[in-house]
Amino acid sequence: MEEGYRLWANPSSPHAEGRKARAALEDARERVKAALGWNGEVILTGGASEAAALALGAAKAGARMVAAVEHEALLGAAPDAERLPVRGDGALDLDHLAEAAQRERPLVAIQHVNSETGNRQDIGTIAGLVAQAGGLLLADCAQSAGKLALPRAADMAIVSAHKFGGPIGIGALLVRDFAMLKPAGGQERGYRRGTENLPGALGMAAALEACSDPYVGPDVMAPLDALADECRKLGGTWLSDRLSGPTPYIRAIAMPGMSATAQVMRFDMAGIAVSQGSACSSGTMKVSRVLEAMQLEAAIAANTIRVSFGWNTTRAEVERFCEVWLELARA
Repeated sequence: MEEGYRLWANPSSPHAEGRKARAALEDARERVKAALGWNGEVILTGGASEAAALALGAAKAGARMVAAVEHEALLGAAPDAERLPVRGDGALDLDHLAEAAQRERPLVAIQHVNSETGNRQDIGTIAGLVAQAGGLLLADCAQSAGKLALPRAADMAIVSAHKFGGPIGIGALLVRDFAMLKPAGGQERGYRRGTENLPGALGMAAALEACSDPYVGPDVMAPLDALADECRKLGGTWLSDRLSGPTPYIRAIAMPGMSATAQVMRFDMAGIAVSQGSACSSGTMKVSRVLEAMQLEAAIAANTIRVSFGWNTTRAEVERFCEVWLELARA
């Protein structure tokens, strides 16, 4: 990013400085594609929310269909979209999808990894059903890009740099073919208006290249195994036990006898940041609509917190979280 600020000029300007900036921007774009293993096009955006709005607003497809457990950014970008139900294990109801998709050539939007539960959808199977109906599949990979292999079966994918250690204010919409979108004029090959964020694009490329496999080491996460056993013994709910495709770096945990609202405050007092629902809506302190869509028992949903682990999380921090969780549960 420091390089980008030193080099910065408007990448769309025809003068020499602008051409230098353009060359750096295109290099960053190619690095993002290579790091993600994406063979299509990359439209740089201001983040995942803009990428979602662009895809849902400009895709050349019929009805918009959005899973009931999607992020608020997708639901807000398509408020009239049909809500597709999920099963109790968080997986999309494939029978319902198959029937709904046949009505019209749809654009179906689904999170690769759910931002509240960490559940991973079977994108390959979903993509097959959508393709059979002549539709397009938009995979929200904000929670998985840089951590898991990108689902190549998707027609479009959303990524957000800050979710894998990059800067805020930069993301991308990955598109298999520009022909899938209606152009709107402006920058980014005419699909997005606004001066390109060169420092952000370089920071996003660098962060992706720095991502390791696994994203969070097993040694860091090891203390959670013992916590899961204690949670079950104490009558709590380790939601990963119920999910169709749990992932390691997002956990949803219900503590017996204490509301999620109270837990968030108690953990905060202990210097530990957790959420009730997704981060963008956790300030409302309401029961998660994702858990409601999964038809989780009301008492369990009310006591469930979301715990996320990042590239810079240490084992000591995980141990401290486990210690505080047990202190609160046993109090």
